[in-house]
Amino acid sequence: QVQLVESGGGSVQAGGSLRLSCDVSGYTYGYNCFGWFRQAPGKEREGIAGGYINGGSTYYADPVKGRFTFSEDNAKRTVYLQMDALKPEDTAMYYCAAGEDYGFGILSPRTFKYWGQGTQVTVSS
Repeated sequence: QVQLVESGGGSVQAGGSLRLSCDVSGYTYGYNCFGWFRQAPGKEREGIAGGYINGGSTYYADPVKGRFTFSEDNAKRTVYLQMDALKPEDTAMYYCAAGEDYGFGILSPRTFKYWGQGTQVTVSS
């Protein structure tokens, strides 16, 4: 099994920044990519950023391009999401995920088998 634990969420004013972390433990195989997803109340879970392990390509959803940055520290087995210029519409529960991309794409929940429990991000105006 692979365990994922997110941290770093919180409350921030619009324009502020947060850095989410996702600590990975367990198996070191069975996945080739990580993703960050978010889900606001009443909305579907959406993929916002992701990347292939070992410094592969990274991808971003349009609403976060230019503001969020995905990164990975292999030595620490930690995945990060730096979030800058936050907006109230970024308010959501944020999840880290690990999986193998068989063609659904790195922003699709269908790619990911392992999920963390989430960390809440609240942005006030």
